[in-house]
Amino acid sequence: MDLPDWTLIRSFLAVAEAGSLSAAARVTGISQPTLGRHIQGIEVALQVPLLTRTAQGQALTEAGQALLPAARAMQAAAAELALTAKGHATGIEGTVRITASRVVSHVILPRVLARLRAEEPGIQIDLVPSDTTENLLFGEADIALRMYRPTQPDLVARQIGELPLGLYAAKAYLDRRGRPLTPEDLMQHDFIGQDRMDQIIRVMRRLGMEVGRSFFPVRCDDPLTYVELVRAGCGLGGILRAVGDGDPVLERIDLIPDLPSLPVWLTAAPRLRQSARLRRVWDALAAAFPA
Repeated sequence: MDLPDWTLIRSFLAVAEAGSLSAAARVTGISQPTLGRHIQGIEVALQVPLLTRTAQGQALTEAGQALLPAARAMQAAAAELALTAKGHATGIEGTVRITASRVVSHVILPRVLARLRAEEPGIQIDLVPSDTTENLLFGEADIALRMYRPTQPDLVARQIGELPLGLYAAKAYLDRRGRPLTPEDLMQHDFIGQDRMDQIIRVMRRLGMEVGRSFFPVRCDDPLTYVELVRAGCGLGGILRAVGDGDPVLERIDLIPDLPSLPVWLTAAPRLRQSARLRRVWDALAAAFPA
């Protein structure tokens, strides 16, 4: 029996975990026909069926279930191999993949990366704006900027600063509804809340404002759209001061002195710190945030 190529095993894992060829194609960027050929190839190489077609997509056979842990172990070993190679790269030229929240990617990182590229033209950057947690140990990103302390074990993590929040409203909204003069006045205004998330409710309750989901006439979980709702005059909203203070459409309402700040954590897999290229990007990102 010939051992299957790693490419075939990777496609098998993608289809097994996504549940269908179409879903796996969206995740991997590989076309459905190619994924189908890969599945056929690994089944021929192993001489056993691994997946079977169902009304919902693709389901693992008994053999597929039995082989899945070994395939995942191979995936982890391949990621370990790639990370070790990156960590021992001696040159500074090459690509660094950074993931950060969509707001930080939109507002802060463009200027930071432009300055870095001017100083280090040999470094290329893949920026992944994402509010999900990428797995650094599996090579989904080299460096992550996160607004919370990482919980994934075996990572290098350092808090490099904080991003303060402010309460904002559109100037046009305040001209129409009046400017609140006391914290009690705030409750007479519209606030923009979240749909499925509850961070804003928890913060407001911690500040003594007993509100629930129905208190907010407009709700949205997407942070960039949230800012646009505030700018359009839908109501008051909590926004990073790095965003709101530079926006001529918005006005900060300084009636809540205890608004929280969001911590900024810089994170990478440990062996990547051995790479001169990764260290250079790490240092540039760390310097961009106030201590």
